Amino acid sequence: MSDYRLLINGKLVAGAKSMDVINPATEEVVASCSRASEAQLNEAVAAAKSAFPAWSATPIADRKKVLNAIADAIEANAPDLARLLTQEQGKPIGDATGEVYGTAAFFRYFTMLDLPVKVIEDSEGKRVEAHRRPLGVIGAIVPWNFPLILMAFKLPPALLAGNTVVLKPAPTTPLTSLKLGELIADIVPAGVVNIIADANDLGAALTAHPDVRKISFTGSTATGAKVMAGAAGLLKRITLELGGNDAGIVLDDVNPKEAAPKLFQSAFQNSGQVCIAMKRLYVHESIYDEMCDELAAIANNTIVGDGLKQGTQLGPLQNKMQFDKVKELIEDSKKHGTVIAGGDVAEEKGYFIRPTIVRDITDGARLVDEEQFGPVLPVIKYSDADDAVARANASPYGLGGSIWSSDPARAYALAEKLDSGTVWINKHADLAPNIPFGGARMSGLGTELGEEGLAEFTQLKIVNMAK
Repeated sequence: MSDYRLLINGKLVAGAKSMDVINPATEEVVASCSRASEAQLNEAVAAAKSAFPAWSATPIADRKKVLNAIADAIEANAPDLARLLTQEQGKPIGDATGEVYGTAAFFRYFTMLDLPVKVIEDSEGKRVEAHRRPLGVIGAIVPWNFPLILMAFKLPPALLAGNTVVLKPAPTTPLTSLKLGELIADIVPAGVVNIIADANDLGAALTAHPDVRKISFTGSTATGAKVMAGAAGLLKRITLELGGNDAGIVLDDVNPKEAAPKLFQSAFQNSGQVCIAMKRLYVHESIYDEMCDELAAIANNTIVGDGLKQGTQLGPLQNKMQFDKVKELIEDSKKHGTVIAGGDVAEEKGYFIRPTIVRDITDGARLVDEEQFGPVLPVIKYSDADDAVARANASPYGLGGSIWSSDPARAYALAEKLDSGTVWINKHADLAPNIPFGGARMSGLGTELGEEGLAEFTQLKIVNMAK
């Protein structure tokens, strides 16, 4: 498809080095791609800085045309992008195709937004206006679980607001981002979008670069803290979408047979590698046994395999580091609970772990307290709903959570008590480009998506005039 070059100042250039990208289903090399040096990172930032005055002065209607043209290019190359995404990330081809078309849809959504001047006061003595101005160069750092759609949380609003961007994908999934650079090189004015790949060695330099005015980062809480520290010296704007340990709370009025498929999907989509996946499930004691049995049956019947093969429902873990971490958590969970589905990892090529259900486990076990980010779900018994909410809130994370009940009013009352950025009722992990998204506590800082997410890529400027 491509030789996977960097996009710097409108040109596709070879990296100072190259690096191999591994297919997690086969552990074989998908392709070699360009790897940027710090000097090339600096070139990309300089190009973005140089392009900023003209791009920020470009009428917003023309910026929207560029976003729509990017969406057109993504859709026109959707089959190739989806196949490449499956090869580097591991997810089933149907899910990859959905991510590609979803990425185009996110670009188109932001073309429906504007940044109008808002009049705060217009009285006899004064007129006060609120303007939204672009910030400058944005550093966008994207993780490996959704390389394209999470890029679309950042790039479209940044560009629409008049910023220029240096985009850095994760080292294990750079190919689709570099391919995007090839597709848009002749669409976007030179320097407005720059895409570099690294071996996990340029994040600190990008974060601390004096000419980068904002960092938009999605990834782990530990790395997010480093990003925050790196940005502190120059008081850069930051948006951090970080880890989560989302709790689902199932009340005693739920039918396990009806709810189990939805709960399973909430926990195991993308093999559990979703920041807002349900990562611990609290089930009322009166339906606990039946719910565990239903979830185990679904897990045992799930087809796990290479995402390019027809019928595959769950692919591998994306990389060996995550694979080893999840295996370790499974082994630890056997000391604290009962594995009723999965639990054993076959000696075969690929980072495959079957969906694993662990019952008779409770708070204090690593699988409950830590973010597993993999296909393992602890199911925890409770007797009092308020106690379940308190236990859910005891986590240092607060990205999302959900309440499941046949009584909407009862569920809503409990939802108000959950301390998280998003609370769902009778569903989980439902995101859309028009719905603001952000975490509480150690799950992040700031907001993505929606009008609020667009505003985060701007500087609020007040014009206060005497009459």
